[in-house]
Amino acid sequence: MVKKSAVPLARLLDDDQIGMEARAGDADHQALKVWLRLLACTTQIETEIRRRLRKEFGMTLARFDYLAQLHRHPEGLRMSALSRYLMVTGGNVTALTDDLEQEGLVLRETDAEDRRSFKVALTPAGRKAFEKVAQVHEGWVVELLAGLGIDQKHELHELLGKLRVHLSQAPQENA
Repeated sequence: MVKKSAVPLARLLDDDQIGMEARAGDADHQALKVWLRLLACTTQIETEIRRRLRKEFGMTLARFDYLAQLHRHPEGLRMSALSRYLMVTGGNVTALTDDLEQEGLVLRETDAEDRRSFKVALTPAGRKAFEKVAQVHEGWVVELLAGLGIDQKHELHELLGKLRVHLSQAPQENA
C-alpha cells in the first residue's frame, strides 16, 4: 500500500517545478489529480530522456523509438506496421527510414509477401548502434525512477496495469 506523503509536493518543489498538477486543491476530484500527476511525471521523464538522447547521441526520441521497434522485430516490419506501432503517419516513418537507410542503420526492401509494401529491418551496424544507446537509456530510466523503492515500483506497475485493462475494456466513442 502506498503511504500518503507527510509533506505536500508543493512544499518540496518551487513554483516553477510543480506545475498545475501539484496545485490541485482538496476540492478537486481524486481521478483528476491522479491523471494530472501521471501526465506531469510522464512529461518530466520524457523531457529528460529527450534532452539526454540529444546531448549524448545526437538522437531524437522518435529515432530511438523507431530503432527500438525494429530491434524487437529482427525479421523486420512493414512500414505500415511500423507506423501503427509508433502511432505516427506513414510520412514520418518514410522520412526516418530515408535518413536511417542513408546512415546504413536500416535496410528497406520490397516485401516478398506484398510487392506493394516495403519491409524495414536493422542492419548489423544499426543493431549494434541501437544496443549501445538502449543500454545507456535503460540506465537513465533506472536513475530517474530511483526515488521509488522496489516494492513501490512493483505496486505502481501493478496499479497501472489494472488501469490499462480498465481503459482497454471501456467503451470507445467513434470519432
